[in-house]
Amino acid sequence: MKHTDLVVTPTHLRFMGRRFPCTIGRGGLTSRKAEGDGATPRGIHRLVGMLYRPDRMAKPADWALPIGPFDLWSDDIKDPDYNMMVSAPHPYKHERLRRSDPMYDLVILTDWNWPYAVKGRGSAIFIHAWRGPGRPTAGCVAFRADHLRWIAARIRHETRLVIA
Repeated sequence: MKHTDLVVTPTHLRFMGRRFPCTIGRGGLTSRKAEGDGATPRGIHRLVGMLYRPDRMAKPADWALPIGPFDLWSDDIKDPDYNMMVSAPHPYKHERLRRSDPMYDLVILTDWNWPYAVKGRGSAIFIHAWRGPGRPTAGCVAFRADHLRWIAARIRHETRLVIA
């Protein structure tokens, strides 16, 4: 592992010589991820995108893309675009990326089950803001918003998410 890797444990993350409290999925860590299990998948994951709310924050990195009012993420295994960003209106089950709460004001996308999704293996694993310390996610990795912004400004092309 390199100091540029985001190294996750069940209670914190190490990155660039610093340690940040984080939360993971309510299902804990798993090596056998399935859609809806609430678990965070172990492994080494590439970071493949960054999304942000331009109405709530400045662009966090030069490669970040804005979240628009119609942006969604498909988490329906019946959807041909399962585990992909889609636009409203969308006839399949999905998650809104433009939320009323600040949880997805900044989202870092991983390559979990992407770009060629295996249906049922679990949709996106995001890095995003937490709902509060110790409050688990649906499988993602989450941080305090200011920590997330600090991390987002420093990740590079070679940065990986390592979940032991």
